[in-house]
Amino acid sequence: MNRVLAARSRAEHMTREAMYEIVRSPVITEKATLLSERSQVVFRVAIDATKPEIKRAVETLFGVNVVGVNTLVQKGKTKRFRGRPGRRSDVKKAYVQLQEGQSIDLTTGLA
Repeated sequence: MNRVLAARSRAEHMTREAMYEIVRSPVITEKATLLSERSQVVFRVAIDATKPEIKRAVETLFGVNVVGVNTLVQKGKTKRFRGRPGRRSDVKKAYVQLQEGQSIDLTTGLA
């Protein structure tokens, strides 16, 4: 219970710079575009970001109301680079459910 309160407290006292660090970039894929019809948006976020922090950052940066946040960590693939095995970094994604009737226009830049 105390961890939840501590996470909420951290989320409430974030600077705009910290919010930009949490929400790294939108995911522009076919699946993400289809989800936008159901008031959902997908973002790449910092690997250590919590759901309350993501919610607060999206609400503040884009001026929308967030109903819920689901997250997943996509594990990095093992690939070959110049003949040597390498590994891509893990990526955390956040599926953000917006309030009915709201949307985020990802084609425009942030203010």
